[in-house]
Order: sequence, then structure tokens, then C-alpha cells
Amino acid sequence: MSSSTTDRATRYAEAVVAGEIVAGPHVRNACRRHIDDLKREDIHFDEAAAAKALRFFEERLKLSEGQFENRPFTSQPAQDFIIGSIFGWKRPDGTRRFRRAYIEQGKGNGKSPLAGGIGLYGLMADGEAGAEIYSAGATKEQAGILFRDAVKMVDKSPDLDKRLKRSGGPGREFNIAYLAKSSFFRPVSRETKKTGSGPRPHFALVDELHEHADGGIIEILERGFKFRRQPLLLMITNSGSDRNSVCWVEHERAIRVAAGNVDAKDEDAHYLGEILGADADQTFSYVCALDVGDEPLNDPTCWIKANPLLGVTITEEWLANQVDQAKAMPSKLNGILRLHFCQWTEAETAWMTRAVLEPALHDFDEKKHHGEIVWLGCDLSQNRDITALGAVVRTGEIEVTAERDGVVQTVRKPTFDAWIEAWTPGDTMAARALQDKQHYDIWARDGHIHAPKGQSIRFDHVAQAVAEYAHDFEVKCRAYDRYAFRRGFEPECEKLGLSIEFIEHPQGGTKKGKPTDSMIAAAKQRGEEPEGLWMPASVRELEDAILEGRIRIKRNPVLISAMMSAVTDEDRWGNRWLAKERAVNKIDCAVALAMAVGAASAYEAGPGLDIMAMVA
Repeated sequence: MSSSTTDRATRYAEAVVAGEIVAGPHVRNACRRHIDDLKREDIHFDEAAAAKALRFFEERLKLSEGQFENRPFTSQPAQDFIIGSIFGWKRPDGTRRFRRAYIEQGKGNGKSPLAGGIGLYGLMADGEAGAEIYSAGATKEQAGILFRDAVKMVDKSPDLDKRLKRSGGPGREFNIAYLAKSSFFRPVSRETKKTGSGPRPHFALVDELHEHADGGIIEILERGFKFRRQPLLLMITNSGSDRNSVCWVEHERAIRVAAGNVDAKDEDAHYLGEILGADADQTFSYVCALDVGDEPLNDPTCWIKANPLLGVTITEEWLANQVDQAKAMPSKLNGILRLHFCQWTEAETAWMTRAVLEPALHDFDEKKHHGEIVWLGCDLSQNRDITALGAVVRTGEIEVTAERDGVVQTVRKPTFDAWIEAWTPGDTMAARALQDKQHYDIWARDGHIHAPKGQSIRFDHVAQAVAEYAHDFEVKCRAYDRYAFRRGFEPECEKLGLSIEFIEHPQGGTKKGKPTDSMIAAAKQRGEEPEGLWMPASVRELEDAILEGRIRIKRNPVLISAMMSAVTDEDRWGNRWLAKERAVNKIDCAVALAMAVGAASAYEAGPGLDIMAMVA
């Protein structure tokens, strides 16, 4: 890095701004802010204070576990910037500028040891008598992770081991005391609410903020800051999935602080360099993220933006293996994008992401398929939710490389066009739009969802739609639903004179439907054991069709929301199914689409066959 300064924090900032170090948009903004702030007269950067903190890390602290066992804490350039900024920036009265720090990085980049080291510095070297240092987690166990990193560093350092007293047996420590200054370091969680006078933190270290249900523990700790001259709230985290969480609030705030732009957001973090009030000026921000347009599944050069310690604490080989898993198993993709590439996802363990789904989305008119065979899957709601009808038409075959019986081979597989229709009760739509944070009203206005009047689903409208399909396509309706179907839908079909032949398609992952004669014949022709319709097979068929580029799905925001909100459950044999109870939003459309694709695939060797699979 070419720089005239000896200050390591500033050298990092200059190298990032110059493009010598690759970093994401929010880190680039944080570095621009640092350089601009050097010109200010109301604050100053104390190079000696920054250097003192870095020396503490590198001369006093040793790491533990794995490849770093008993090695000195060698601060990397990104850590130089974080440590140097937190302890180097000063107010005119000589106290530290930053009272809050938010750090968001990919997993495995040394956040916990860094935070543990900052805690030990606050305990011993920050000049605070009677310092109270807290490691705060969403649970007692979570709070202990960061604290144990600090304990291990004490154990490895003869100097610290001699000066600090640990309470509790090996592996069960609950307190580190610095008796010379009447100071302590201990873990806390939400149970702190039940204590008497409450903590008076000098440093509050909040670990894995994305796992916190709310900001309760932060509020408790910050209330105690009034007793301290220069307290510090340090928040470290991976990216999360809940945009109603305290972590998302802090994430958005940190982005705006770094950009000096009140309107900054993930997709548009334009740097303005404005001071957004006293609280923002006292907040340090280091938010790792990819740039818009980066493709971490295909371009390893962007990985370092989310992983500033790539090649040090984690290897490219290991991260490449995670990427390979994401490509092979879409249900793992969001977790990998969130944990390793700092992407906020729709759901913590989402089944699909926009990046996976987008290539399959198209705009087409399903009327062009009139007269063709159509397979239908219908997810009938019980009351106020969404009823969805998925439709699939075979459009041909292509050759794909697939694994069968442990052997990779080229096989011919069918191609599909698919679309959905959806219904929701019109009288409750506005209230549920607020409750579910979904745009039901806009979707209805734009024709993406039907909203007939009433407090519950109108099965007569759904039956009429099926009758129209029977008129426009070659469709036979075969369904099994002991609840909604027989209670509400079947009578409406009988009124219209529709002939319904049942075929069972259970939801969940434990029960299979009974195979029909046609399904048995199709399986026999493929050389496979016949099985009835069930959700793990249907989910697998839809995943394969999307990943292999064999399906065009008509673009519909109701379906897109369902696909990106869906999460999966999995049994010990790796069978996965869509879990409604754990989904962030309604996923009925995704369920219906999977059922339709599963039905079409089960009959792929049976020419001229058609089916409608239905369950609630």
C-alpha cells in the first residue's frame, strides 16, 4: 500500500479509496468518511492512541484453536482500520469520539476474537477504573461464545494470565477480574432484566446481533452508559433475514452513517459525506457487502468484499466448497449468501432466492397453450389465507447432465411452461396486507391475485376456474383433500357438473399418496419403482427444472414472494419439503407450483395423461 502516513487505519482507508484493496460499497464509504474527517477541526485523530490499541492486540494477545493455536494476534489491514478508528478518533476533551460501533462481516472473519480483544483492552488498558465489560448475546450460550474467546486469549498470554483472575472452573468461566482496577468482564443475556440495580458498562459487546429477538439487552446496557465518560457499544454480526429486527435497524443506520446520506440503502449507497446528527457522528460503521451486480456464485473476485480476511482466517478453497453446495442445493443458498456473502435474505433458510429464480421468470400468455394437456396443483386454504392453483404444460425435451444411481450421465428431460392463479378473501385483504406486510391490494389491482368479496375463500370461484381450464385445455382433475376439498371444493365442482377423479398429493414429508395405474406404468417405463405423489419428490423436480433451465415460470409477484419466502424441513435421509409453519410469508403459490410440476413429472412417460393434484 502506497501511503506517506504511518497510521495503519488511515493507510487502509487510503488503499481502499484508491482501489488497491478491494472492498464493498459501505466499507468504501466508511473509508471516504475517515479521510474526509481528517480535515475537520471539531474532532481529531490521535495516531498514538490508535497505535497503543494495536500494540495491545499484537503484543499481549494470543489466539487459540486450529491453525492459529498459540499464535500472536496479528492485526490484518481491515482490523487495523476497525481498532484504529474506534480508539484513535477523539473529541476536543480527549475522550473517544465513537460511542457505538456496528461491524457486519461474513462468517469466519474473526469477529468474535476481535471483539473479545476489544473487551480485554477496555478492561485493562483504557484507563477506566471500575470498568464493567459485558459480552451480551441473545441467549446465555451466545453471550458465552465471545466471552470464551476472551478467556482463551487470557489463558494463552502469560502476562494476562498473571494479572487477571478467572472465576469458575476450566471451560465454565463466568467472570474475568482485573483486581488492580476493580474491573471485571462477564457475559450477560436477556436475564439481565431480572437483576437489581443494573449494569454500568464501560464496554458493551453485543455478539451476533442478527439472532437477537429485540433490542432489550441493548437498551439495558445503554441505560448504564450515563455513569461513564466514554462508553462503547460494539455490535458484531453476520447479515440477517428479518427486516423487522433490531439488527436490520442498526444495519440501515450504519449504511446511512458511512455514506453521510440519509437516503442511503443497500442498493444505492451514494456517498455525500454529510454529518447526520450527533448520534451518527458518534457511530463507527464497518458493513461488508457486495456491489449491485456482483455474482458470488460465479465470480470469486468479489468474495473479499464480504470477507476481508479471506486467505487469512478462511481459504478460497473452503469458500468455493460452500458455493458448490449452494449451487447444488437451492435450500442452502440463502444461508450461504447470508453467512458468507453478507446478503440479507427473505428467510433464514429460504428455499429459493431471487438469483436462482430470476432466470426462470418470463412473460408469456398461457392462452397459447389452449388445447394442450395441462397438469394442475391446487393448494386450498382453510380460511383467510391464499388458495393457489398451479398449472404446468409440457413444451418439449432437452438433454441435461444428471446423476442417476450414482452415475453422471446425459439424459433427456421434459421442458415446461408454468403459471399460477391465486385467490384471497377481499373483505379482509386490507387488514392482512398490513399484518403480513404484503401488497395484496396492489396485486389485486394489477390482476395478479383474485380477491372476491367475503371473509373467507370462495371455493365457487376456484371451481369455476377449474371448469374454464377443463374447457380450454385437456385436463382431468384428480384430487385428495379430506378437509377443504370435500368440505367446500368438491360440492362446488359437483354443482358445475365437473367430473373429478381423485389422486392424493399430501403435504409434508412423511406421507406418500397412492400411485395410480398410469403412474405405475410411467415409472415402469422409466425403470423406476412407482411411488405416489409427495412433496419431497415434487420439490426436487421443481428444483431440478429451475437449475437445469427446463422451466419457464410466468412472472407473478405473488408467486415470487412465495418462492423466496419458503423454507424447507428435512429428514435424516435428505428428503426436503416446504414448511408452511416456518415461512416468513404465505407460500401457498409455491406449494401449488411444486405439486403441479411433481404431477407432470410423475406422468412424464405416460403420453396423453393428465392430472390435477389437490390438497389443503
